[in-house]
This record gives sequence, C-alpha cells and structure tokens, in this order.
Amino acid sequence: MKKFFLLFILTCWASVVFAQDRITGKTFATRSDVIAQNGMAATSHPLATQIALDILKEGGNAVDAAIAANAALGLMEPTGNGIGGDIFAIIWDVETQKLYGLNGSGRSPEDLTLDYFRENGHESIPSHGPLPVSVPGTVDGWYEMNNRFGSMKMKEVLAPAIKYAEEGFPVTELIAFYLNRSSWMAKYPNFEEVYMPGGHTPETGEVFRNPQLASTLQKIANDGRDAFYKGDIARTIAKFIQEQGGFLSYEDLANHKSEWVEPVSVNYRGVDVWELPPNTQGIAALQILQILEEYDFDNIPFGSPEHVHLFTEAKKLAFEDRAKYYADPDFAKIPLEQLLSDEYAARRRELIKTDRAAKTYDAGELEDGDTVYLTVADGEGNMVSLIQSNYRGMGSGMVPPGLGFMLQDRGELFSLEEGHANVYEPGKRPFHTIIPAFMTKDGKPWVSFGLMGGAMQPQGHAQIVMNLVDFGMGLQEAGDAPRIHHTGSSEPTDYKMTDGGTLQLESGFPYETVRALMHMGHNVGFTLGAFGGYQAIMYDAENKVYFGASESRKDGQAAGY
Repeated sequence: MKKFFLLFILTCWASVVFAQDRITGKTFATRSDVIAQNGMAATSHPLATQIALDILKEGGNAVDAAIAANAALGLMEPTGNGIGGDIFAIIWDVETQKLYGLNGSGRSPEDLTLDYFRENGHESIPSHGPLPVSVPGTVDGWYEMNNRFGSMKMKEVLAPAIKYAEEGFPVTELIAFYLNRSSWMAKYPNFEEVYMPGGHTPETGEVFRNPQLASTLQKIANDGRDAFYKGDIARTIAKFIQEQGGFLSYEDLANHKSEWVEPVSVNYRGVDVWELPPNTQGIAALQILQILEEYDFDNIPFGSPEHVHLFTEAKKLAFEDRAKYYADPDFAKIPLEQLLSDEYAARRRELIKTDRAAKTYDAGELEDGDTVYLTVADGEGNMVSLIQSNYRGMGSGMVPPGLGFMLQDRGELFSLEEGHANVYEPGKRPFHTIIPAFMTKDGKPWVSFGLMGGAMQPQGHAQIVMNLVDFGMGLQEAGDAPRIHHTGSSEPTDYKMTDGGTLQLESGFPYETVRALMHMGHNVGFTLGAFGGYQAIMYDAENKVYFGASESRKDGQAAGY
C-alpha cells in the first residue's frame, strides 16, 4: 500500500511541467535565451545583473562587473554569500587566449588542533558557532582578480553595492523566505541588529538597508584588501570569535592569500569541460562525464530510465572517490591524472549494471602517486565564471559587531578521522563544495556556467553538459529541464553509501521512468528546492553574440546590451 501511495504521488508530481506551450523552443524552456552583442551578465538577483551591466557600460570589463555583482549579492542575498565567505573563479582572458583559475578559499585557525576536538568529545565539527569558522577569502579574491585582470579601480567597482547598502533595496520573494527560515540564528550575538530590523526579518518587497556593511565595504574600497585582513576589521573579527570560544586569530587573517591555479579538464564528445582542482569538488563532475562518455546517448532519450539510471550510477562512483581523495593539495597528494584518466573511467564503468541500482560502491584503488553563482562577459571577449558562498545558507551564525556580515562555517567540512585526506589540520583549506565551470571548443570559449547547491553542484554541472551536448538543448532549456539529484550520506567527509542512497527526481520526469527506476532497485523520492541554481553565458563565435540564461527556480536574471 505504501509503495502504491508513493507511485500515486510521483505520478502527480511528474505530470507537472515547467513551461506553458511555446510557439518556438523546446519542451522545458521557460523563456527564450537572452541574446546581446556588447556584454552579458547572468546572476541570481536582477539588481546585481543590472549592476554588472552598468559597470560594463561605464568601461569596466567582465572581471570588474563580476566583482561588482558579487559585492551586491553579498548584500542582497545574505542567505547564501557575503564577504565572510570564500570565492572561486574561472576567467577567460581574451588577451592571452587562456583560462585562469582562482582559489580564494581560506584556511583553518593555526591555534585549533585535532586534539581539541577529541578532548572535547566532538565526533564531527559543529555546523554553527565559532568552531567551524575559517578565514574568509572573498575580499582577497576580489583584489587578486582586479589587480591581474581588472580595468577599473575598486572604489568604482564597489560603489554600487555601497550605495544599495546605504539606501536600501526591496527584498525578493525567495530571499525573504530564506531569511525568515534563518531567524533561529537570532540566538547568536548581533544577528538581530543586522538582519531583523524592527524585530523581524524583511518580508517580500520590504526595503532592507545594511549601513554597517556599507561602512565595511567603504573601508575596503578606500584602503584595499589590507583593510579587511590587517586593519580594524581583522581585529574586530578575531576578538569576537575568540570571545565566543573560537580560535580564529588576527594572525590567521593577516597571513591569508588566494592562489592562482590551473583549471583541469576532460574532453566530452569534442567539448572540453573545465573545473578547478581540489580542494574543490569540481573534478567529480569530470569523473561522471568520463564514465558516461562510452554510452550512446544518441539512442538514449532524455528522461528515459536508461538516462537517469546510468547518470545516477556514474555519480555514485565519482562521489565515493570524492569522499576518499579530495582535499587541500598542500596537505594531501591527490592523484588527479589517474582519477581523470580514460583507463580509470573504464574500470569504474565496468562496475555499473545496466539493469540494477547498486546499493554500495567502494572508492577506486589507485596507485601511489547555498551559495551564489554568476557569470559575466564583455564586448572584448573576456568571460568570468564566479561562485561564492558562506556554506549552510547564511553561514556560522557569527556576526562580528558593527561589520554587517556573517562569517562562513566551511570548517565543518573537515573530517575528524585521522589519516583521512581531508582530516582537520591547522592552516589547512577544507574540502569545498562550490565550483565554477567553463566549456571550450577547439581552444576557444563556448559556455561559462555554474549550478550552485552543495553536493548538487557536480551532479548539476554534468547534467548541463549532457543537456547541451547529448540532448541538443538550448542554453535556457538546458537549465530549465528537470534535474536528477542523488543523495547518500549527509556529509562529504563521511560519505559512504550503504543502501543505495535516495534518487530524487524533479517534476517533469514521466511516470514510466519513475516506475522503471523503482523496479531497478532505486530508492526514488522527491523534494523541493534541492536542485540547485543555474546561470550561464554562451558565446556564438559565428555571429559574435552572447546567449544568456538564468535559473527559472530562483530570482535571477540574464540580461545584455
């Protein structure tokens, strides 16, 4: 009876489609792609998109516009990001015709040790409070990007966000919902003062101001990144965290630096797909694609049982490796070349049964050896793929007095298992879920894209690539199409699937597919809001125009000029 009831619910759920009938376009597209010649921005907030376009029109380039939009998102979407978090980017530089990767993640406190957690009875690092707080890397990341590729002064770049923080902006529907859901954090110091003016979180359409953040951003704009890492801001952060029982120090902040890294790629049916290497989880998307490449998706329709089953099994295999091998490369030897090799993918592919879901996989044996995403492109051909986050929505709950932002809780993602690649160590960068992505064809830029949402991100990246390459979807349709989200253990540090996990299917998959997957042994479920947030820009080299797309599930906007 229980199984019948689930099938009935899923039948109703799967009958929902995203878009009304359209004269042109495909089944899943909610609207046409945005097309423009001179510049394009796609962010998760319409006002941030407009800021990016304004910067481009004022003579800034894609990097300037991306930083300006990101600064605004930290104000307008505090439920997912801000200057208390970390940042990653992939940048296509038209002058050198090359991709550059920025790892702007912060490190753990030098004075906090693994022994502390053991001696105090912790089986895992707490999700909130002072202990999971690591150094916020965003501000340094902004200045690294601006110093290397920017064309405007940071005073000009940060001016729009400062103005909105001072004068206010109307809160969007989704952010009002998430702010209300985060109101439990009022138990922590300074939360109410910043995020609950008048005694409640702002409602949809209510104008919200953050004068404390405006002051903080103005200091950063006037005095540079050192104002954040070596001045009064750093002293305030360190003093506050230590008063709360944490360990982050002034020296931890003063010693922080971002790192320029080489993006890594695999070729999927003629398209080079690029991600950043660990400590991010980006290569999980590449491992999924490597496993799937040998299957003939010309004869496997989108949404069919075969499509969903093969994707899910490939994801399971990649995520077992994710849990075992991904960590800060300064502390662990990561076998990137082997993990992404054709030979290794072939060995992993052999484990997949085409008619049966696996209950468990082991990680491969190798030889020794909530978040915001945005993308901007300018008239010169520069493109930026940027992602930024606090983790667990708003972050740790720790709001330093007078600064107007919350600190991240990325340190929660460390393992406390001795010998694990991602085990907690002082001065170490944690495993990171946030990942920007990029695609090139024949060495030239094609698509800058991302899909935020924790463990959904590499799954979403691989699905976007498949939608564009295997199923011939347009840029907007590739994001609007229903998504697959497989979950196993709750956290990447202890990810070990023992019961097959749960296969969550978004509305839009046919009942026949759901029924077939259940017969294969998949634990099929459904949820709301776990399928990520997508933005993308595609460059059409023949017509020399940009196509833009934005997430239909959220408040975002793609716009160009």
